[in-house]
Amino acid sequence: MKKFLEFEKPIAELSEKIEELSNVQNESTVDITKEIILLEDKVLELTKEIYNKLTPWEITQVARHANRPRTLDYINGIFSNFVELHGDRHFADDKSIIGGMAKMGYQTVMLIGHQKGCDTKENLERNFGMPRPEGYRKALRLMQLAEKFSIPIITFIDTPGAYPGIGAEERNQSEAIGKNLYEMALLKTPIIATVIGEGGSGGALAIAIGDQVNMLEYAIYSVISPEGCASILWKDATKANSAAEILGITASRLKSLGLIDGIINEPDGGSHSNHPEMMNKMRNALKSNLKKLQEFSIDELLERRFERLMSYGKFKE
Repeated sequence: MKKFLEFEKPIAELSEKIEELSNVQNESTVDITKEIILLEDKVLELTKEIYNKLTPWEITQVARHANRPRTLDYINGIFSNFVELHGDRHFADDKSIIGGMAKMGYQTVMLIGHQKGCDTKENLERNFGMPRPEGYRKALRLMQLAEKFSIPIITFIDTPGAYPGIGAEERNQSEAIGKNLYEMALLKTPIIATVIGEGGSGGALAIAIGDQVNMLEYAIYSVISPEGCASILWKDATKANSAAEILGITASRLKSLGLIDGIINEPDGGSHSNHPEMMNKMRNALKSNLKKLQEFSIDELLERRFERLMSYGKFKE
């Protein structure tokens, strides 16, 4: 069942009318196909109008939409022959991070990404997409395996942040994230990172250092969630709307600051509204990115990666 967000109420009302008319059409001899088509066109027009003027807080809601494609959706929709690899060889296998080798056309790639659940049961199993240290250590192990065999790395970022529990701290969460940042900067293989939903703090950064960093049109990427920021600044999480405006978490804003390289457009109404179309857009973007990166030598890639990392934080008085 399609789930509508608060600002999508006008779309929901029209969609409900279309469903009612479709039921009447099925049970009646009267042909009302034209009326249904007119309403469907109106839904498309209204959807474009609403999504063209979303606020940062509304974009945050879209980025968190329950029906938004997850890492496994992209793996199953774009790649073939996926073989999942498990464990960090130190403590355990973290199910909030998926990783393994697959084929994109004739090209072997290493896929790594956060995995949220689609319902409460799966979210509990996946820890709501919040990795523990062993998740990041698993990711690093797979990246180093990819480097050994000169396999390009593709990562999908979608997490509220790294898990802040006591066990994670005891197993040195910050060290695991910090080591990933350091090692990814030096990996001798192309890396493409794409924020597909939420890009939350160091939990996102730990698999997001790359030669090409993309964001989906309605994804968010920030050092802290709007609710967390509002709780700190105003001691009031209900002011998340204002915090989202201040943080600059949207793809367009981050692109203008040079913090990401590309924006992948989503279908009208967001990626959750049309999975097949989103798969095609993602496939085309990744193929184009990889073709471009493979034109550089490893030394050139490392130099470009270092330069872009050092360029972060520029500002004008």
